[in-house]
Amino acid sequence: MSDRIYAWLLRLYPSHFREAYEDEALQLFRDRARDEKGFLTNLRLWLDLLADLAISLPGEYLRVQPALTGASAQLRSDGTPSFQVLETRAPRFGALLIGGVLSLVALAATTDLISHTGGYRPLRFSVAQAQRPSYGRSSAFGRPVRQPAGDSEEETLASGQQREGTGSSVPGDAMAEGFEPGLLLLPGGSGLPQSQAPQSRPQGATPAMMEDAKLDAAGRHRVIEGVIANLKEHYIYPDVAQKMAEALLAHERSGEDNAVTDGAAFANLLTRHLREVSHDLHLEVIYSPTRLPDHSTGPTGERLARYRRVLEETHCTFEKVEILPHNIGYLKLNSFPDPSVCESTAKAAMASLSDAGAIIFDLRDNRGGHPGMVMLISAYLFDHPEYMYNPRENTTERSWTRSPVPGNRLADKPVYVLTSARTFSAAEHFTYNLKMLKRATLVGETTGGATDVGTFHRIDDHFGMGIREARGINPYSTPDWAVTGVEPDVKANAADALHTAEKLAASQLQKK
Repeated sequence: MSDRIYAWLLRLYPSHFREAYEDEALQLFRDRARDEKGFLTNLRLWLDLLADLAISLPGEYLRVQPALTGASAQLRSDGTPSFQVLETRAPRFGALLIGGVLSLVALAATTDLISHTGGYRPLRFSVAQAQRPSYGRSSAFGRPVRQPAGDSEEETLASGQQREGTGSSVPGDAMAEGFEPGLLLLPGGSGLPQSQAPQSRPQGATPAMMEDAKLDAAGRHRVIEGVIANLKEHYIYPDVAQKMAEALLAHERSGEDNAVTDGAAFANLLTRHLREVSHDLHLEVIYSPTRLPDHSTGPTGERLARYRRVLEETHCTFEKVEILPHNIGYLKLNSFPDPSVCESTAKAAMASLSDAGAIIFDLRDNRGGHPGMVMLISAYLFDHPEYMYNPRENTTERSWTRSPVPGNRLADKPVYVLTSARTFSAAEHFTYNLKMLKRATLVGETTGGATDVGTFHRIDDHFGMGIREARGINPYSTPDWAVTGVEPDVKANAADALHTAEKLAASQLQKK
C-alpha cells in the first residue's frame, strides 16, 4: 500500500522526471520501507519523503525547458536538417495545488527537526592518524608485496599530505581535478595511498630550502582575490559565495589578517573564515610549500605510467584474497584503485570468492581512491541496481550499481566490513552505503571521517582551494561521514576486528 501512495506522489512530478527516475525512486523507497520497520522509523521515512517533495517538486517544474527533436529530424528540400521546438507545457493546476499543500505539511512537520540541527566541528584528520600500523602483510593472491615507505613530511610534500595541526590537505604534483586526504590523485580521479606514492621532492632538497617567502599585504590580498573569484565561479550556492566573499574582505579591512605571514597559517585562517559563514566543511584553502603544478595542458604520460606501474607492482592494492575456515571469503583491499587499470584484478578477486558462504572486506588500511571501483565491487552484493550515495559526485546513472553481475553468487550472502580510524574517503563511501542499506555488518573502529568533497582549483604557485561542486542526493536521515566518520555496528579494536568478524560470520552460517 505504501509504495502505491509513493507512486501516486511521483505523478506530481513532470513527465520527463518520471521517465528518467520513477523506477529507481520506487526501488529506493521499497528498500528503505523494507528495512526501516516500526512506527518511528516509518514516520521518519515519510517525513524525509515529504521534505524532499517540498524542495524538489517546484525546482523540477522550473527546470522544464523546451526540447529539440534531433535524431528524427526531417530534411529540408535543400538537404539540411530541420529542427522543431516542442512547446513547454504548464503544470496542471491540480498538481500545483496538491504539491503546495504537501509542501506546507512537510515544512511544518520538519521545523522542529531542523531547529535541532547541531553545529559543525573542525576536520580531525592528521598525519598522526595516517601513520597507524598496518593490520595485514599478506599479498594479493598470496604473492609478496613491497612494503610502503613511511609517510614522513619530507617524503610526501608533493604527494597530497596533511599538514598536522592545520587540517589542510596539500595537493602534490599529480593533483588536478580533485583531492582526498591521504591520496595521491591523478587527473581523472585515480588515487593511490600516499604511502605508495613515489617521492617527487627535488634531489638534494630539504624542507627548509623549499619554504616560500613570507607573505606581505599584497600577497595576502592576491590570495583572497583568487579565493573570491573561485567561489563566485564554482561554488554551488551563489548567494552563500557572495556572503563569504564579503566576509573575507571585511576581515582584511579590519586588519585581522595583518599579523599572518606564514602561508600554511594564512590558508588555515581563510578556511576558518569561509566555514564561519557557510558551515561547509568541504571548503578548504590549501597551501603547499612546493610549487603547485599547472595542469592546463592535461596529465603527462609519465605520471599516468607511474600510476599504472605502482598499481601493477602492488596487484592493485588487493593485498589478500582467500577462503577462511567455515567457508568465509576474505578480501583485504588497501585502496579503491581506478577500474580502468584494475577492473580485471577486481573481477578475478570477486569471482574467486563467489562460492563463499559469507564475505569479509578488510578496509582497515584502506585510505580511499576511485568511486568507480566502489561501484564495481558493490555491484556483486545486490541482485538489483542499488543507489550508492556519494557526496563527491552529482547524482547520475553512475550512482547506481550495475547489478546483478552475471554468474555472481554473493548477492544474498552475509557481508562484514572491517574498519579502523585509518579507513578514509572512498572506503567510507563503500562502508557508509552498505551500512545505510543494511547490507553489511561493520566491525571495528569509527572511520576517519574524510569526505573532502570538491574540485581543486589552483590560485597561484603555492595556494589553491577545494570547492564542493557536486549535488549528490542523500536519501538517508543519517548525515554522511564528514568529520564524524562511520560508526561500526560492532565496536572492537582494529587489531581484533578480523577475529570478531570471523566469529560473527561462523555463527551466522551455523544458523542456516
